[in-house]
Amino acid sequence: MQRVCFQLQVKPERIDEYKARHAAVWPDMLRALAASGWHNYSLFLRDDGLLIGYVETPSLEDAQAAMAATEVNARWQAEMGEFFEELGDARPDTGFVQLEEVFHLEDQLAAHDSSSTETR
Repeated sequence: MQRVCFQLQVKPERIDEYKARHAAVWPDMLRALAASGWHNYSLFLRDDGLLIGYVETPSLEDAQAAMAATEVNARWQAEMGEFFEELGDARPDTGFVQLEEVFHLEDQLAAHDSSSTETR
């Protein structure tokens, strides 16, 4: 499972509306995300509009392609695009900055436990 963390910037004047929209995401959008391989998906928003997203998926590229093929995603992205700064012509679901994972506790514990077992 691939762990993906990304960032976007919500326009400060749109933060309250952005939060309201995400408090009641359309049910067909929720189902499409789940069916497209978006698992354990969360969004975190700082007071200044910095948005951090996290998702686990077998393949981000496949999950994005599956969503791009849905009608509900086209509607959602068209509405959400106006909330973000610096997207240019990109949609929010593809225009984000992906962050590099530099630490994961369970991976390091597993590596440590594996090497400890091998040295016994």
